[in-house]
Amino acid sequence: MPGSGEGRKCRCRCRLQHPLNAHPFLLSLAPELQVHPQPLLVPPLSSSSMHRAACHLLDNAIIPGSWKVIRGHNLSVPSERIPAGIYVSIKLNERRGWKSAIRVLLSDCSVPWSDTVTLSPDVSPSLSLEIWASFELGRMLGQGELIGKLETSWDELLDHGDEPFDLSFPLIQGVCPSLTLKTSVHPCGNDDGGQFDSIIDYEIARYTNVGHTRFAEYITSKTVSRLNNAVEQFQLVLDQCPAGHLDHAAAVTNLARARLQGYIQNDLQDIDSTISLFRDALALHPQGHPDCPLSLYHLTKALIWRHHNQPTPADICESARLYHELLHLSPGGTYLRNIAAGEDDVDYVINECDKLPTDGSDEDIQLRRIILELCPLGHQHHLNALEKLSQALGASFEQCGNIDDLDERIQCCRELVSLAPKGCHGRDTYLNNLAFSIARRFDHQGKSHDLNEAISLYEEALRLRPVGHRYRDFSLDNLGAALCTRFEKHPSHYIHDVNRAISLYREALILRPPWHPCRGTILANIASALKTRYDKSHASGDLNEAIDWYRESLWLMQHDHPERHRILHNLSSALCSRFTQGWKNEDVEEAIILCQQSLTALPPLHPDRFYSYRWLQRAYASRYRAQHKPADLSLAMANFKLASRHPTKGFPHRIEGAFHWVDEAEAYYHESALEAYATFFELLDAHLATRSSTIYKCLFDSQASTVSTDRAAIDWAATAYRRLLTRWKAAVAEIRNIHGFSQFLLPPSYKELQVAARHGPVIILIASKYSCDALIVPMSGQPHHVPFPSLSLAHLEMLKDDFAREIRHTGLMGPTEPRKDLRVLLRKLWDEIMQPIVNVLQHKLGLQPQSRIWLCPTAAFTSLPLHAANPCQKKPGRSEPEPCLEDLYVCSYMLTLSALIRSQQTMKMRATPSFMAIGQGTVLADVDNELKLVHALIPSNVKFTNLSGGNATRAGALDALQRNTWVHLACHGKQDRQQPYHSCFAMRDEPLTLLDIMQNDAPQAEFAFLLACHTTIGDEKMPDEVIHLAAGLQFSGFKSVIGTLWAVDDAVAKHIVEGFYHNMFKDLEDGSDMTV
Repeated sequence: MPGSGEGRKCRCRCRLQHPLNAHPFLLSLAPELQVHPQPLLVPPLSSSSMHRAACHLLDNAIIPGSWKVIRGHNLSVPSERIPAGIYVSIKLNERRGWKSAIRVLLSDCSVPWSDTVTLSPDVSPSLSLEIWASFELGRMLGQGELIGKLETSWDELLDHGDEPFDLSFPLIQGVCPSLTLKTSVHPCGNDDGGQFDSIIDYEIARYTNVGHTRFAEYITSKTVSRLNNAVEQFQLVLDQCPAGHLDHAAAVTNLARARLQGYIQNDLQDIDSTISLFRDALALHPQGHPDCPLSLYHLTKALIWRHHNQPTPADICESARLYHELLHLSPGGTYLRNIAAGEDDVDYVINECDKLPTDGSDEDIQLRRIILELCPLGHQHHLNALEKLSQALGASFEQCGNIDDLDERIQCCRELVSLAPKGCHGRDTYLNNLAFSIARRFDHQGKSHDLNEAISLYEEALRLRPVGHRYRDFSLDNLGAALCTRFEKHPSHYIHDVNRAISLYREALILRPPWHPCRGTILANIASALKTRYDKSHASGDLNEAIDWYRESLWLMQHDHPERHRILHNLSSALCSRFTQGWKNEDVEEAIILCQQSLTALPPLHPDRFYSYRWLQRAYASRYRAQHKPADLSLAMANFKLASRHPTKGFPHRIEGAFHWVDEAEAYYHESALEAYATFFELLDAHLATRSSTIYKCLFDSQASTVSTDRAAIDWAATAYRRLLTRWKAAVAEIRNIHGFSQFLLPPSYKELQVAARHGPVIILIASKYSCDALIVPMSGQPHHVPFPSLSLAHLEMLKDDFAREIRHTGLMGPTEPRKDLRVLLRKLWDEIMQPIVNVLQHKLGLQPQSRIWLCPTAAFTSLPLHAANPCQKKPGRSEPEPCLEDLYVCSYMLTLSALIRSQQTMKMRATPSFMAIGQGTVLADVDNELKLVHALIPSNVKFTNLSGGNATRAGALDALQRNTWVHLACHGKQDRQQPYHSCFAMRDEPLTLLDIMQNDAPQAEFAFLLACHTTIGDEKMPDEVIHLAAGLQFSGFKSVIGTLWAVDDAVAKHIVEGFYHNMFKDLEDGSDMTV
């Protein structure tokens, strides 16, 4: 032994060769080597002998030590895949090794670990140090992909002492990874190296590791055979990890990622099945799972690449939603978040979504909200995203009249103005949009402070558009209109407003020469301002000029211009005013003709016919005062009556008209005075009844929200409640003793409910946190229970969301694009829900093919297209497909058993059915053609009425629902998920809400076809409560209703309408029996 034992520096160089049963001092150096617990006879050792033996043992043994992995730097994955995390491995021999925890890669390609491994004294002096990329944060499948490898020894590591040091690895693709380490030697103790794990070489792990290796080789060499081999290896792994296997999600992801890279490099073509694989992986990695963010990223990346090569709105909209979810789940500073938020990912999605048209639908607004969250304050696209959201909200308000949409639009516009300081490009546009929105709220609510603010904003916008600005004429026009409106509301306070408005209009008129497309509008506006000033000042010059401008405006407008009737009204009014000043008969004659022309131009139920009647009444009354012809007075009163009873105008205007009718009839002692009074009070009562129901509800809600915290008051209330409950029970018992009332307030018996199944079995689908099942009520006999063992409430909710997504995406696809993802979902619907039910119907009940079945879904089942369940596969060994549910049975939906019974009891025959078609033709381009098609398909002797365009008002629709047997409704449908009773159909003037429909009595109603969006979607928080538009029509009296679960695609609406009505009426010759 060279040297002495004093001050000797001991290192771990080799293993202890022979077990010794020696002095306890020697055993303390390597306690695990003690093999004989019983004492042995050993010759006594001298002091010098003991010293020599100890030094010999130290020179040939390992002192236990620890190795701390502090941090990794320059960590790059050769295959360019996004890793779930990075880990470090020490390979000691073929059987033993150590692996650090998997840590998330940070944005600077570094990883912090601070993991420590303690080495036992029997390790090999040589070490293989490896850095690996893992593609799973949870349970790992295989080792992952090698990032760096270094052969070293424990001896070399100890040379660095106790201070942290950097250890560089060999170059990989020009990058030199490194680790920051710290080593130390521990005193001897009973550390048995518990950090070491045995590595068992499973078959699927081997296939996975080979797949990762081949995939990395493909990325670096671009050799397609390497990719094919990687795909084969990953497919083998997937074959051994079927659905339900712990490693199924990892196997699916590995295969899909390899196939996606092949698609990106144009070496593979099937992107649709790749996306389906990523969807399956994401379904197995819900929120909360450590691999959820990476699964979201993979699916989004695949959708982006498909959109890049096959652009569809569906893919880019879903990508936005997925990125929104991903960025919420990815902490700041991580590599995944940094990559996802880059130009190739989130920025690309934002730019592509920006190209999509804004239509104001619920889906559009949701998309704009998501894009705005992806563009936080300071982002280069923040202003544009905010403006797009405001546009979507504005479009929604114009379609449905929801004031909440307008309020939110105003908030967006305010933020845009605040983010565009003075001198900023676009500030004038933001100011103008904000002013316009606030002015629209004034039109809706009449609050003067809104109008004043709108005027101030219009003035600021005008200052930013000096002479020569391309949009100065629009600012002049907008400000002039707002000033005229304020003058009309407060003529004595703002006399200068109308003068300034006229000046602004004159300047705008100069900027719009005769060939300008908007010249007619500015002419009408300046004429209106001059007429308004004449009404206050009676300056004949203003009136004559106004008439001249009205005439020129009328000449410039085409006969089909939507605002032409308003110019006719206004010119007629101005001519009547001039007639009363100069008494020239040609003025009043022309005024009468103009009003008659406006009535001819407007459909029978257009709300603005009210004004035509009023102006025509005024013209006849003016001529009567000049010529005293009784016929003119009678015509004036007749037009008073027509205006007051016009059904599509709101109550306040009609009440005011009836009041003036009373006044005029009394003044001229006309015989219609009594009828005028009756009409006035009738309208007033109807209006007050509507208002009082609203007031009562508010009072009730306020009382219900009042909760006492006084203990004595609570006790008193509890006692009073118990007494009241006792009296209630006694009263109910007394009523049940009366003959015929034995079941008073009791639920119906099974025998009573089974009547609902007399025309076909009823299938009730029930979902709860305990189980998902179906209950089949047959035409006779006891009910049958059908369990769904593989279906939980969570899976059902996921299936519902998947359907909502795919149906939305399908609506954005072209007619020839394959619906592969939708077919997968329809097959799940068949396998997991409807096939077990069909087995019972066929084998236990013996139900014949093409029999009717009634579906009664509850909870999340209400959002699934159960009738469309389809195995989507061919019969074994045959070319024809297996039959789907609609091939086997005729499916209908029902709300409740009681509702079906009531509907069957009230069915009756009618001699002359009637049909009303309601459409939003001025908003939806294809609706008019659709209604013409409906008219052509129904029997010729059926009375058909078309309510479209300007006639499609709220009042007109309610009247149509009351008076007709069948109703076809084609318009925008809007589902209010927060307030289901505010869900509505968009009409010409104001929305037709679910509450309106439920309060409307429809005694003649039989059937309604709702070709609008979201008519059978209820409250997400209370899915068992049937609160949707289709149900509202049933509550109001309709026996049968066809509705929609999702948005209606205009492109296929024609085919649905044609197919449905053709089959409904193909066996009817005269249309006399239209009972559904």
